[in-house]
Amino acid sequence: MQSRMKNPAFVLPGAMQPIQDIFQAVHAGGVDGQTLELVHLRVSQINGCSACVDAGAKTARKAGVSDERLATVAAWRETPYFSDEERAALALAEAATRLADRADAVSDEVWDTAATYFDEKQLAALVMMIGVTNMFNRLNATTRQIAGAWG
Repeated sequence: MQSRMKNPAFVLPGAMQPIQDIFQAVHAGGVDGQTLELVHLRVSQINGCSACVDAGAKTARKAGVSDERLATVAAWRETPYFSDEERAALALAEAATRLADRADAVSDEVWDTAATYFDEKQLAALVMMIGVTNMFNRLNATTRQIAGAWG
């Protein structure tokens, strides 16, 4: 396996620092670190980004996510391992990632459920994590970044 090029965020001067600033802001948004990592992993699974799934699983494990939860995040609806709060975050992540799958991409039901567990700052952090993960997934998948190549 060989990537087509380096990740564009590393190629363009000045591109990576603003992305890192977004991640820093997201992690200061008041959402539990494990929840953020589960959201990142699930979005990356949906988009088929091997580099982000690999890195996301490692980062989630470092954040304390159990192997049991890592192994079942793709089937979170059918497992007992996730809290209602995490389920709300994962549902929001899936809806916001699969925008073209339905006319009302992020339904009021999905949003309102998330809003029962997260305040506005936390919702902003979740939406930003979903967005930046989708961006990285697209950069990595397009340029065929290799799982495990980043350490």
